[in-house]
Amino acid sequence: MRIDAKGMHYRPMNKIIRDAVAAGEKEFELDNIGGQRYIGGGLNDSVKITINGTPGNDLGAFMNGPKIIINANAQDGIANTMNAGEIIVHGNVGDIIGYGMRGGKLYIKGDAGYRVGIHMKEYKKQVPVIIAGGTAGDFFGEYMAGGLMILLGMNGKSPIVGDYVGTGMHGGVIYIRGKVDPYSLGKEVNCLELNEEDKKLIGSYLKEYCEHFGFDLNEVMSGSFTKLVPLSHRPYGNLYVY
Repeated sequence: MRIDAKGMHYRPMNKIIRDAVAAGEKEFELDNIGGQRYIGGGLNDSVKITINGTPGNDLGAFMNGPKIIINANAQDGIANTMNAGEIIVHGNVGDIIGYGMRGGKLYIKGDAGYRVGIHMKEYKKQVPVIIAGGTAGDFFGEYMAGGLMILLGMNGKSPIVGDYVGTGMHGGVIYIRGKVDPYSLGKEVNCLELNEEDKKLIGSYLKEYCEHFGFDLNEVMSGSFTKLVPLSHRPYGNLYVY
């Protein structure tokens, strides 16, 4: 199903999509997208949505299964509390992406803004994954409780990540391709070297990531990675409980 969204308000557009999904439609192509919000929000079915243009905030919020491909940049709040599915962005993204993300994959070709992966969490086999090919702003992995994030810094910009990385982090793991200034880290995280298990883990995700964007896996994996893990599962316990 193809929709020309030029000048269309997000509410009727999203209703068209939801009604079509309920009727059995499995594939959508949205043309002339220009800031419409909540695309794919709350959808539970295994559908594919291709977006030509720049979608608005909260794309894929509470999503539970669909695959969304964005052939441009995207705005803030992508994958907000996303539970399952896949979002592939052939550009840059805004702030607060993956907020409270509980599962699924978010692959970004370019840069990401501030507070990526804030409050990400996992449960048993539900492990959310965020990979960005460029740089990210401050508070990367803030209050992260679970999941996996990889930041590749392949665009040559410096620094790769902003300040306060992993502030309040108490679960999950972050891999950054390159060196991270200790000054930039939150006091709740620890830097480790990768072992063979780490390389196997990130290699499996990066293989898929590189296939989406046409990157060379060997070149990506040849970089030196920094592993960040939390020092404690209750970093602020003594502030509230004695």
